[in-house]
Amino acid sequence: MRLLKLLYLFLVETGQSIWLFLTGKRKRLVGNRNMTKLILSTGNIVSGGPSIIRKPGAYRSNLELTNSLRSNFLAAQEDYAAAAADDDGEAQDGKSQANGDAENGAAKSNGNALHVNTATGGRPPVSVWTAERDGVLYIPRIDWSEAGLQEEPSQYNITVKLFFLPSASVDRRAQFAKEALDLVLKELGAPAVDLLIVSFPGMSFEGDCEWEADRQNAVQGNDEEELATWAAIEDLHRTGLAKSIGLAEFGSEKLARFLQKVQVRPAVNQINIKNCCNVPPPLTKLAKEEGIELLAHSDCTDILPEGTLRELLGQGLGGAGILADPDTGVGGLKGDLAPQWVVKYTAVVRDRGVIENKGYFAGAELTEA
Repeated sequence: MRLLKLLYLFLVETGQSIWLFLTGKRKRLVGNRNMTKLILSTGNIVSGGPSIIRKPGAYRSNLELTNSLRSNFLAAQEDYAAAAADDDGEAQDGKSQANGDAENGAAKSNGNALHVNTATGGRPPVSVWTAERDGVLYIPRIDWSEAGLQEEPSQYNITVKLFFLPSASVDRRAQFAKEALDLVLKELGAPAVDLLIVSFPGMSFEGDCEWEADRQNAVQGNDEEELATWAAIEDLHRTGLAKSIGLAEFGSEKLARFLQKVQVRPAVNQINIKNCCNVPPPLTKLAKEEGIELLAHSDCTDILPEGTLRELLGQGLGGAGILADPDTGVGGLKGDLAPQWVVKYTAVVRDRGVIENKGYFAGAELTEA
């Protein structure tokens, strides 16, 4: 035990993270390489998150996600570091009194006993504000005791949008969908969501006009992969976890092909039309005939690119200090980073139309090079 404590102090002093040493519980082998699973979260951005200022014309933005993640990382570093410092200070005070050294005050704590290494930008050790559970690294750690809505879940309309990212394995999308939905349900303390919308990579709704946007959309994405993924989404609906399910960015031709092969039809189709002004008449006609509600949105399809995630978790200004410095190779985890999914959730109080809880989770994997 003493050896572990000495090792911990050494790692902190040298800017390393203790969880890099205790990797046996956190990593699993993928082929001959270790893989670390990461879950990022924003918390409730309605109650405590940053104000997101959108510039004119800055639609299809991921600023809300990235700014909220960065804000939550910083808040966790400050809160958990302060708590650790207080705990350590109390322990030092008790030790000083027990040893009879309190007379000259030399051994008393000043309340800032947590050692913070300036080589890592003044951040506290990663082990202080993140948590490992069941082989997953949570960034930041989540206090599930504070999860849940203020009223009964039946009093809310809960909408969830799941983004499958380009680097995610298609054959693991069913797993990702269940993981993402479980996190949202746990965060909100709800048994189910009212609407689950799925966004596939490579899909957009852009063009010189609505007709051109609809034509371009017809050849985007991958029909077979989307149908295979939809079967897993249908299962979530059948089990009662998602009362209704929907799509994003499906034009008239693509939606018509899709409807011919699915068992559970989408209740909604969410599209971004700010680049093409109006909803294409063929899509309006098809949606009306099939009883599908058309909804507008301003989300990015590739909402969390690998470069953006590296910046959020890196050693640079505004980074969380999770990943090693790319130049020196020190300060954190190393390897190939693959963002896999992002889930956005919103809980609206039914009788007031007020958003009480809104946030994001994101899943990624880091595989040793």
